[in-house]
Amino acid sequence: MKYLITGGAGYIGSTICSALEDAGHTPIILDSLITGREEFTRGRIFYRGDIADEGTVRQVFRDHPDIQATVHCAALIVVPESVSHPYEYYKDNVSKSIEFFHTLADLGYGQVVFSSSAALYDVVPGFMVTEEAPLNPNSPYARTKLMMEMVLKDFCAAYNMRGIALRYFNPIGADPKMRSGIHVKHPTHVLGKLVDTAQGRLPEFEITGTNYSTRDGTGIRDYIHVWDLARAHVNAVTDFAKVFERAGNPRENYLVINLGTGRGVTVRELVTAFEKVYGQTIRKRETNPRPGDVAGSYTNADKAYRLLHWKAELSIEQGIADALKWDEVRKQMLHYES
Repeated sequence: MKYLITGGAGYIGSTICSALEDAGHTPIILDSLITGREEFTRGRIFYRGDIADEGTVRQVFRDHPDIQATVHCAALIVVPESVSHPYEYYKDNVSKSIEFFHTLADLGYGQVVFSSSAALYDVVPGFMVTEEAPLNPNSPYARTKLMMEMVLKDFCAAYNMRGIALRYFNPIGADPKMRSGIHVKHPTHVLGKLVDTAQGRLPEFEITGTNYSTRDGTGIRDYIHVWDLARAHVNAVTDFAKVFERAGNPRENYLVINLGTGRGVTVRELVTAFEKVYGQTIRKRETNPRPGDVAGSYTNADKAYRLLHWKAELSIEQGIADALKWDEVRKQMLHYES
């Protein structure tokens, strides 16, 4: 089967493509390469273009009328950057996605899996959230994700569409077969900064925020291996109709599902795990939270297991080991000198 992956040249999108291929399917990639890497598209069907370019989207479906569903990953994703550059985030993540969904609806290709975010959630007592937990997006990035969930839900109600919003928690690691991974040269996420510190590209690792009401004062997250995340997408698109049946209402046209491990890990705990896998300590210091940072959350993963027949299988230690291995591989693949 064929599936369209927007943002398929990015970190998560490329891993989804690999998981689809391993399951015997054919990913069709649509990516502007503004942040993605062409190296991740090699050997795959690839269209370079913008999701808001109706002509390009129509051409994709003319060439591949047998596409079964779309996974919409294309987005800008850096929280602090969204605070300083909100226009670009609302334009790329919201305005362009609206045009893209409208084109899908007009073409009659209305089965959509949307890459959303756990950054939507408010901080709750105990930090564990379900899909019904209160929302309080605390950055322009998070607000763009909530807006697009609302748009998709409204489109599904008005047009012949069905949508599944997958709210990601915190992806780590790389494709275990080292076909792709984090591609930005200077990552902004916590594990990327730990790797950069270990490799001498950063002088020290900054623990941003130490006065949260967590067990050790640092932020709490649900770190999920990117390969587990990709497997969940395979289940979502290949069992698309069954997912709605399992929800108990076959006529339902929109669902929200959290994707995480069900285990909360603090930043300090992640640093300890990293040092254990790496085999030595790294330089670190405590500092203030970044713009848009929150205490965090982790998920109850029951709904994903019930509807997707999926659960996370890979450990944090595996994610760390794969990230360290990928750091060496990407120097050659992406031509980074250090």
